Amino acid sequence: MIASRVGLATYRRLPDLSLEDRKLVPALAALGLAAEPVVWDAASEVSNKLGAVVIRSCWDYHLRIDDFFAWLAGLEQRGVRVLNSPSLIRWNADKRYLLDLSSRGVATVPTRVVRRGESAGLAAALEEVGADEAVVKPAVSASAHATWRTSRRHAKNDSGRFQAAVAAGDVLVQPLISDIADAGEWSLICFRGTPSHAVLKRPAIGDWRVQGEFGGTAELRPPPPGLIDGAIRVLAAAGAERSSYARVDGYLDNGRLVLMELELIEPQLYLDLEPAAADCFARAIAESLAG
Repeated sequence: MIASRVGLATYRRLPDLSLEDRKLVPALAALGLAAEPVVWDAASEVSNKLGAVVIRSCWDYHLRIDDFFAWLAGLEQRGVRVLNSPSLIRWNADKRYLLDLSSRGVATVPTRVVRRGESAGLAAALEEVGADEAVVKPAVSASAHATWRTSRRHAKNDSGRFQAAVAAGDVLVQPLISDIADAGEWSLICFRGTPSHAVLKRPAIGDWRVQGEFGGTAELRPPPPGLIDGAIRVLAAAGAERSSYARVDGYLDNGRLVLMELELIEPQLYLDLEPAAADCFARAIAESLAG
């Protein structure tokens, strides 16, 4: 039986949902699905009444990953359907998934994973990814949390910071893609594996991060052919062809998509930029529940 009540999972700072997710509520209602907010770490008594929970604005999950996984497991044990699937979410939460996708033939940004406690130095990691300038980030992170920029020139001075990061957890070292400052980073939003809309993101002048929290901008654009073809290959390699929602982030290199992130947990989907997107997302949720 298809669930008639759906929880939209959020976090304590947005108990009434994000502006984006509020657009989803009437779109779901039009399909006979009553949607309500579910604060993920305060929802055990509410979740029992729901047939499904859609992970949306759980934007602190990376800070409490063990608690978040325990909450997901609790939903599974109570028979509450979770979208996207918990198995995909657990895999996608650790950015080492990039290595999995690379081994499956996906073009990804070069990535060196330095495991917690590993003795590898920053200069050696930069050499391995062939980067004069690079980005360092935790393997479990979101919204550029604890992400910082370094270079071969500054590797010695940044060594202490790097070792502190590695002592705290697994760390990724990736080349800084300087072309993004001019050409931008593409995001393709897909529902049930079908491309919906594309967004071109650019960092603020003088910055290198495209997130809005750091002054980055996002503009609705027609998706280039290489973006669509590449994103479909990424979803296939990830086993996420029928995921209710996905955002594929990357840049184009001579018309070929190079993956930077595959977002299957709590991505901004830019529903405010594409008028039909909320209805497409609602239909994808309904189809996932029916299937």
